Amino acid sequence: MGDVEQVIGAVKAGMPVLLPTDTVYGLVTSAHREDYATRVYRLKGRDATQPTALLASSIENLLDCVPELTGRSDVIVRALLPGPFTLILPNPARRFRWLTGVRTDAIGVRVPELPEAARRVVDAAGCVMATSANDPGGPNPSSLDDVPQRIRDAVAAELDLGPLPGEPSTVIDFTHEEPLVIREGVVSAVEAIARVQSALVT
Repeated sequence: MGDVEQVIGAVKAGMPVLLPTDTVYGLVTSAHREDYATRVYRLKGRDATQPTALLASSIENLLDCVPELTGRSDVIVRALLPGPFTLILPNPARRFRWLTGVRTDAIGVRVPELPEAARRVVDAAGCVMATSANDPGGPNPSSLDDVPQRIRDAVAAELDLGPLPGEPSTVIDFTHEEPLVIREGVVSAVEAIARVQSALVT
């Protein structure tokens, strides 16, 4: 399983770790510094212009990290989270610029239904950056055995909670009037958008 305290220490120090989410195993570290993010990007082989999700353990912690998620954004967040979604929302203060890619005025956010041990890690960090623990474009890692060995050899710690669903989060861009589906995932985007539209009119 791995020692939770060891994983917490590594994340808070800005080191990459392997952490289970509600969908796949993630390559994760503290979101609070650009040099931490750079370590993850280099390890994965990910282009720094690509956005990476900001992941929190609760809606309250997410709003602490991005307090501008008010009004319409707050309604959208509460309609879908916690859950297996990545929501792209307005980021007017341009927070976490090292995670946003070229669109610094938008940010992808996640509040997954985390296993308890993983929740403790994310709680301790406040919020983390999280990308799937695979090679770019590679298969989604539903177990640590699916993670490329070069990544496992390089991370500071890992938390093994056994097999996960293996389907990625559903990604929807809500920065414009009409939602834009970026990726279909474990939950139907049509269903998610319907839930948001219902929440926005009540």
